[in-house]
This record gives sequence, structure tokens and C-alpha cells, in this order.
Amino acid sequence: MAGGKNAQSALQPDSDVHISYEDQQKINKFAKQNAKMDDFKEELKFKQNELQNLKDACSELELFDDDVKIPYHIGEIFINQDLPKTMTCLEQAIKKKEAEITELDEKCSTLKNIMSDLKAQLYAKFGNNINLEADEE
Repeated sequence: MAGGKNAQSALQPDSDVHISYEDQQKINKFAKQNAKMDDFKEELKFKQNELQNLKDACSELELFDDDVKIPYHIGEIFINQDLPKTMTCLEQAIKKKEAEITELDEKCSTLKNIMSDLKAQLYAKFGNNINLEADEE
């Protein structure tokens, strides 16, 4: 019977784990940073798709003759402009999109550092009693 009692207590979670106010604040901060990271990753994926579309458009336009008029979308309207002007506009849009992607990458890197620090502190205190790993799909 004594062996059965030890096995049962081994399956029960450690109820002696004390979570202080500071610990809870760290957990909350980690959760907020994690949610932000998810938003940044989604935005990054969207911007990378936009960048690829701009690059594809440039590749396609290289096949056109110089005297053709290209409908170029600005705001809510299309304007017809010549090929060199359109290529210049696309190149500027590509540079702007690359800068946006770089900025998002830097934000993600900063968040990863913050989250790694919090994760190390929380795992050091709670060990296996806490799970801060994201579920991979």
C-alpha cells in the first residue's frame, strides 16, 4: 500500500509552488510579448508577399516595350504612365517595403530577447510547473 501512495503523489502536481505578484507580472508580460510576436509574424508574412508581388511585377514589365503605357495603381485610381516611370515607382515601392520588413525583423528580434530573458527567469523558478513554449502547428 505504501508503494501505491507514493505513485499517486508523484502524479499530482506540486501544490506548494508559490506564485508571487512579481512572478505573475512576468508571466503576464511574457504573454503580451508573445501575442505581439504573433501579430508581427503575421504582418511580416503579409509584407513579404507584397514585396514578392512587387518584384514579380518588375520582372513582368521588363518584357514590355518602352513606348507602352502602363496602368499604375495610386490610391483608388489607376493612371497611365510610361514604362521607365512605372519601373521607378516600383523600385521605390520595393525599397520602402524592404525597409518595413527590416523594421519588423528588428522588432521581432527585440521581442525574442525580452521573451528569452523572461523565459529563463520563469523556468529557473518554476521548472516543469510552467509551460511557455508555443504550440507548433
